Amino acid sequence: MNRAKCISDRLLEGKTAIVTGASSGIGRAAALALAENGANVALAARRAHLCAEIAERINRAGGNAIHILADVTDDVDVDHMIEQTLDTYGQLDLAFNNAGVLLDHGPLHEMDDRVLDQSWDVNVRGVWLCMKAEIRAMMEHGNGVIVNDCSRNGLRADFKRPAYTATKHAVAGLTKAAALDYARMKIRVNAICPGPIDTEMMKSVDGGDADARRKIESSVPIGRYGSPEEVAQLVVWLMSERASYISGQMIGIDGGLMAR
Repeated sequence: MNRAKCISDRLLEGKTAIVTGASSGIGRAAALALAENGANVALAARRAHLCAEIAERINRAGGNAIHILADVTDDVDVDHMIEQTLDTYGQLDLAFNNAGVLLDHGPLHEMDDRVLDQSWDVNVRGVWLCMKAEIRAMMEHGNGVIVNDCSRNGLRADFKRPAYTATKHAVAGLTKAAALDYARMKIRVNAICPGPIDTEMMKSVDGGDADARRKIESSVPIGRYGSPEEVAQLVVWLMSERASYISGQMIGIDGGLMAR
């Protein structure tokens, strides 16, 4: 395939994207995939040194990326993230709100209230603050696309994860409400709902134990964990014009789990 054809196939050529939680896992894979598809990428996370390494890799490959130290629970940090992106690239077209935590493992009546507080702060307040700032920036030039990481727990519950399930259901509600409110302003908002994905967070579920992993994989119709790269391709597609009539949707990527 010639170079001209490769460039024409890039779905996000000339767009600018922010990825939160970009230092590892799905966020890292999404940042790389967005860059491969022609987007300028601002990688934001608390582990800024890891974002810096990913941004350097993108830039060495001929892309365009910056890294930003940002705690999504802090409105000052979030505003700085948007300002730095706008100062560098001039506008914001795309945002993947991926930062999140999974802290609980136990029944609700035994759960420390701090687990809910901390989960809510990152998973809901973080998405709320990011969406507010992102939407303001997108309204300046009249269009944009936001994708939130909702997890399959935004669609259904898991045993002994009351706080995580509650927060991800809240993200689903924010996604749908924003999709309605900003559709006429040409801002689309969707959420992805990953099942078991081979990430650091998933290791907190299976404990890095091979038997536990096999048990989880056996519950997945496709029979394996998904990869962060597979999720990243869904994010790219939802942000592209190929998904121009899709908004307010919770898109599963779970190896068939939700079909049960």
